Amino acid sequence: MADKTIMSDIRLAAMNLLAMREHSAFELRRKLARRFDDADIVEAVAVLSAENLQSDERYTEAFINMRKRQGKGPVRIALELKEKGVSEAIIGIYLGTSDHDWFDLALAERQKRFGVAEPQNVKEKARQMRFLQYRGFTQPQILAALKTE
Repeated sequence: MADKTIMSDIRLAAMNLLAMREHSAFELRRKLARRFDDADIVEAVAVLSAENLQSDERYTEAFINMRKRQGKGPVRIALELKEKGVSEAIIGIYLGTSDHDWFDLALAERQKRFGVAEPQNVKEKARQMRFLQYRGFTQPQILAALKTE
C-alpha cells in the first residue's frame, strides 16, 4: 500500500482527467504514469474502477457514439478501442449489440461524400469502396452502400 498522500494525489489527478471525459483504464494509467509510480497507479485505478468512477464500459459506449457521429465504421472503431486498451469482450458486446445500423451509416457516408448517384464506372466504384473501407466498414456494408450485390 502506497503512502496516503501519494494515493490522494493520484486519485485527484485521475478524477481531474475523468471530469473532462471518460477514459479507459489503460489510457488513465498511461496518462498518470507521467507523474506517478506504476505500482501506485495500478492500485488507484483499480479503486476508481471498483467505485465505478472509471468504467471501460462507459468509455466504450461514449467512444462508439463519438466515432459513429464522425461516420466511422465498426472495424475501425474496434481497432481504435483495442489500441486504447479496451478488452475484446467489451468491444464485442458494445459493437455487437449496439443499435447502430452500420449499413445505413455506410450509405449515408458514401452519399455525403460522393452524392446519391451510384458509381458509373469501375474506377469510381473502386474509389468509393476504398473510401468506405478506410472509414472502417465491412465488405457487406460497403457492397450494400454501393448497391452492388
